[in-house]
Formats: sequence, structure tokens, C-alpha cells
Amino acid sequence: MTLDIVTTVLAGAAILVGCVGIVVPVLPGSILIGIAALIWALVLGSAPVWTAFAIIAVLVALGMSASLILTGRRLKAEQVPTSSLLIGGLLAIVGFFVIPVVGLLVGFVAGLYLAEYLRRRDARAAWDSSWTAIKAAGIGIAVEFSCAAVAAGAFAVATVIHFFV
Repeated sequence: MTLDIVTTVLAGAAILVGCVGIVVPVLPGSILIGIAALIWALVLGSAPVWTAFAIIAVLVALGMSASLILTGRRLKAEQVPTSSLLIGGLLAIVGFFVIPVVGLLVGFVAGLYLAEYLRRRDARAAWDSSWTAIKAAGIGIAVEFSCAAVAAGAFAVATVIHFFV
């Protein structure tokens, strides 16, 4: 096996792990995709590979930015403070270790609701703002994942062109 093949296989695996990391936010998904693509481009160095890297870099930046902007606007409109999100994040980490498979999601929802309930002192208002935050996070994840999937497609096309054309 040549260095090009090994690098391509490892970069492809890292890009797939990055896509999973966007949906299951334990890994820095988009950043991992961008770093893997950069290393791949540096090692292979062909024109199609560098073109794919440029496309991947733009898509990763677009996905991360859109995710942050869309999520941030929705949370700001509902006036969900960062502290509630941090509490949700902390309980998500606890949930990840306590409840296999679904603990991350359960912990985040429970922590977010608890923080909002303590802040608002009204169960309905706490659930409404928590639900808005959950939907905002879901929209952000969907946009970022879509950009990552297209980036993975650019990687695949450039791989075929580099090795077979």
C-alpha cells in the first residue's frame, strides 16, 4: 500500500467519524473533517484533491457558521440564557455515562428543563423555552450535518478522480 492510499483511507475514516460527531456531539465533528481533509490534501497534493479541500473547507465553515447563527438567533429570541445551555450540557455529559446510548440526549433535555424551571418558576414556560432550544439545536445540527455530508461527497469524488482518472 502506498502513502496516498493509507492517507486517503484514514482521512475518509476521520471524515465519517466527523459526520457522526456532528450528530452525537462528543467529538468536534466539523473541525475533524476540516483537519482530515487538510492532511489528506497535503499528502496527496494533486489538483483535484486541493480543489476538494477548498470545497470541504468552505462547507465546513458554512455549516459551523450557519449552525451557530441559526441556533443563536432562536435562543436569543426565546431569551434562553447561556447558563441554561451549560447546565444542559453538563447533565448531558453525566447522562452519557449513566444511560447508555440515549443518555446524552436525555441529560441535555433534563438539564435544560431544570435550569429553565429554576429560572422561570413556571413549568409550562420552562418547557416552552426548553423545547425552543431543543428545536434550535436540532436545526443547527441538521444544517451542519448537511454541509458535512456534501463535504464527504466532495472527498469521495476527488478520491475517485485522483486514483482512477
